[in-house]
Amino acid sequence: MPRANLSTHFILSAVCPDNKSKIEYIDTNLEGFFVEVHRSGTKTFYQRYIDGHHRQRQMKIGRANVLTLADARKRAIQIKADVFLGKDPKQPKNELRKIPTLKEFVVERYLPYVQQNKRSWKTDETVIRLHLLPAMGKFYLDEITAQMVVKMMTDMRAEGYANGTCNRPVIFLRYMLNLASDWGIPNLERNPAKKVQLFEETQRQRFLSPFEMRALMNALKSDENVQAAKAIELLLLTGARRNEITQARWEHMNLEQNTMLVPLSKSGKPRTISLNKAACYLISRLPSRAESPWLFPSPTTGRPSPALYYPWARVRKRAGLTDLRLHDLRHSYASNLVNGGVSLYVVQQLLGHTNPGTTQRYAHLEQGTLAKAAEVAAETLKSAVDKR
Repeated sequence: MPRANLSTHFILSAVCPDNKSKIEYIDTNLEGFFVEVHRSGTKTFYQRYIDGHHRQRQMKIGRANVLTLADARKRAIQIKADVFLGKDPKQPKNELRKIPTLKEFVVERYLPYVQQNKRSWKTDETVIRLHLLPAMGKFYLDEITAQMVVKMMTDMRAEGYANGTCNRPVIFLRYMLNLASDWGIPNLERNPAKKVQLFEETQRQRFLSPFEMRALMNALKSDENVQAAKAIELLLLTGARRNEITQARWEHMNLEQNTMLVPLSKSGKPRTISLNKAACYLISRLPSRAESPWLFPSPTTGRPSPALYYPWARVRKRAGLTDLRLHDLRHSYASNLVNGGVSLYVVQQLLGHTNPGTTQRYAHLEQGTLAKAAEVAAETLKSAVDKR
């Protein structure tokens, strides 16, 4: 390899011999600094050095048609200084190569992880696919900014999504970026989604009045899908979650002890549902007992119906309760308990809430019950006084 006193004039006039595809001209003034000249005429500055493992390495500085010779020398000197101080000059570039786009991270790292560790991973996949990836999937993780996150939220709200729906992608993004940082992906010291203010969500609490309950029961009794109607009635009688009823199996029923086992609840643990007499009577009269392992098999597939969407839409329309969600039956069950004087602690156990704070949403109902109880005490005292 020829050596030369690299100068601006030399760089401009340097050519590659016809019998070679490229040639290196090594600088006589700065050790390891050289320019590589290709037959095509391309000229590139490099710096060679010995790394911490005593291996000879070289680092590309840049094209001669972009960098001046003086700038290339400054960068070469900086590379030699980094090596002398024990740093790896290539570390910044290597770290940048380790940073995936959001889409790459979701597909290659996040979804495989949550599929093994999160029962509701399909919800994650849906929210990410519909909202996060269209908004910022092409950007590298360290390019994502708080402004991008806010824009995604405001765009979603402009499209008519509820505040809670707009907040979900942000919550998932926070979690994903925290995982990426924990897994050693560089340049993620700050989570841009962390301090983004979420939209205020109104906790919906819809309870059935006695009149509405009668209308619902009448609609259930007249519905053509008897299996689905019985499943919905059982939801109202037990306060169970939809999947706990639609996926119920006969082997988990113990009608002698008035219990139903849920092998895997929302918390990831088994739980036992206490059955009242009306629920036990309904279950005991189901025709599927001798025909299927499921309480509510589909008449067409024999498998349980996962959503009850169409029967529920038909029933609530017939009952004149078009704003009623299936999950509101669980709220109504809880409100009936609290209004009947049952303590929040017992309600928590019956609903299978692992967090007492979740049951606190019914605390205002308990206050009404307590107020009635206090009036009973006053009336008792008044009655005693009047008899004197």
